[in-house]
Amino acid sequence: MESDTLIPENVLLLLNDEGMAFTLEERQQLNIHGLLPPCFLGQDAQVYTILKNFERLTCDLDRYMLLMSLQDRNEKLFYKVLASDIEKFMPIVYTPTVGLACQQYGLAFRRPSLVIKFMTSSNFNFWHDSDLLLLSILLLLWLEVPIPHKRGLFISIHDRGHIATMLKSWPESVIKAIVVTDGERILGLGDLGCYGMGIPVGKLALYTACGGVKPYECLPVMLDVGTDNEELLKDPLYIGLRHKRIRGQAYDDLLDEFMEAVTARFVFNVLLADLALTADSGIASLTIKHAGHDSLYNHCGDLVPVTSLLDCDDAKRNVSVAKRYIRYFNALKNTIKNLERYGMNCLIQFEDFANANAFRLLHKYRNKYCTFNDDIQGTASVAVAGLLAALRITKNKLSDHTVLFQGAGEAALGIANLILMAMEKEGLSKDAAIKRIWLVDSKGLVVKGRASLTHEKQRFAHEHGEMKNLEEIVRDIKPSVLIGVAAIGGAFTKQILQDMAALNKRPIIFALSNPTSKAECTAEQCYKYTEGRGIFASGSPFDPVTLPSGKTLYPGQGNNSYVFPGVALGVISCGMRHIDESVFLTTAEVIAQQVTEENLQEGRLYPPLVTIQDVSLKIAVKIAEEAYRNNTASTYPQPKDLEAFIRSQVYSTDYNSFVADSYTWPEEAMKVKL
Repeated sequence: MESDTLIPENVLLLLNDEGMAFTLEERQQLNIHGLLPPCFLGQDAQVYTILKNFERLTCDLDRYMLLMSLQDRNEKLFYKVLASDIEKFMPIVYTPTVGLACQQYGLAFRRPSLVIKFMTSSNFNFWHDSDLLLLSILLLLWLEVPIPHKRGLFISIHDRGHIATMLKSWPESVIKAIVVTDGERILGLGDLGCYGMGIPVGKLALYTACGGVKPYECLPVMLDVGTDNEELLKDPLYIGLRHKRIRGQAYDDLLDEFMEAVTARFVFNVLLADLALTADSGIASLTIKHAGHDSLYNHCGDLVPVTSLLDCDDAKRNVSVAKRYIRYFNALKNTIKNLERYGMNCLIQFEDFANANAFRLLHKYRNKYCTFNDDIQGTASVAVAGLLAALRITKNKLSDHTVLFQGAGEAALGIANLILMAMEKEGLSKDAAIKRIWLVDSKGLVVKGRASLTHEKQRFAHEHGEMKNLEEIVRDIKPSVLIGVAAIGGAFTKQILQDMAALNKRPIIFALSNPTSKAECTAEQCYKYTEGRGIFASGSPFDPVTLPSGKTLYPGQGNNSYVFPGVALGVISCGMRHIDESVFLTTAEVIAQQVTEENLQEGRLYPPLVTIQDVSLKIAVKIAEEAYRNNTASTYPQPKDLEAFIRSQVYSTDYNSFVADSYTWPEEAMKVKL
């Protein structure tokens, strides 16, 4: 007797290999019984196995590769593992280890496995209808081979004019979030070219682990325009284009085409369609509306007239065939109706672009697309969140402080502008707020009249003599807040830290540069040289520090992962098409509100990472509330319970069931009639 299974024999579902978590019934129905040991493990046991293998490794890069391999093999288990101890795994899948992984990406990169993807429906049976065209259509719709799924999409400068076609190579038709980089300024490591793909991959992993954004609706993108890194150009393992960066109009054209291709509306290339069955003089006809043509694509991509499907000499058979097609294709309607690749609501996060392009592209696209720059706006939000929490220790307002930045790039200017907005919200005038914010770049203090100041820096340039030495600048400006974002390791010297302590009862010192080697000072140095009075936060994690008094402080890590997952979840859930700067101030306020008094006593300026999923949900709900209030949402009707609605959008790490829907009839009804 022929098998009624929907899936051909001996085909493994590689898309999400649950391993020994497959039940006996699933193994039998999937024809994999005997290919797995006769043992059944729950997902928790699998998590335990991964943890034991993780702990056996001593090198963080090896641990990174272990987790990335798991992500390729079993996505749900990967996110289950991350969620089991986000504080342990975040430094591996993201900063600081991701920086090392990017530098070694030629070694860490593995070509993803070829995957056969099956989508099953109770309305379809592959083997009960031999019609060639129907089978071809089903294969086109339901089989996607290969699927290079988790290492992102690489688009080069030489692909101009064809980006829309390249997007079709990605196996998922619905994408709601993209993280894109050109690799020119990876963390504090500089130009890593195509090796920078590790950043979008890591960011989107945190979209899911911290925010619950569905991973199959996320797309990492590398725009490869070359690299100016001579070491990479000579590296035999380098995976990108081996020429200097292409800039100017060609670069801008590539970005414009990418943004347009991502947000344009594309038609799913097989069937979109309403089918109509008509009968005229006993002859049936089948009308399939596809891009204005009454035709179908066959398996070779050629157009086949619909009339060729019908036998005009047998009207009864024609009606039967047409009805069968209608039954099949109506079941596909929700899947194959007009799809966007990926529409104006698609969130596009710019990541690790050089200063020269970051601000320019943000200003160019922010009011046209749903986009933000995490290095500018995400960093600003998490830094201001830390400052707002610190105010509960200093017992004053943000507008009472003088802020000095070591650095005047994307991060510094992003933070400075958001501090400006926060001070204005407290009631300070814009001019008065600007006077409280000072910048130091590679040429010294940013002052009026100094040569070669960018437009963004000019806003915070003051009437003051030129100064170059940071220690002298600190003594002259007398800041109460010192923020390092220039990726100059050790920039906050012992003298600077002691001067900050002499100037302030509770100095606020943020060493935000990544990775750890680029931090302006360590937590231990800050606490030691400020006599335990410094209020400290960093971009990379530091171990707890025990003071001479015996008190242990847990330094706060001002990681952008507190920001972008919640922002993404909120923006996607309510369908925002543009992201206003106020979103990031709102996010900062929500994060600061989640810091308890107990956290502050422990030295934490951010909620414990173990709570980050709850924090992301609160951020998303607040963003959605304000979007509906300001008429910037596009998902309607507005859900009555926003929190419940957003929770329903969150990705589940629990395994799906592969058991076919089966049931019995009453015994009498099943009797064989002779």
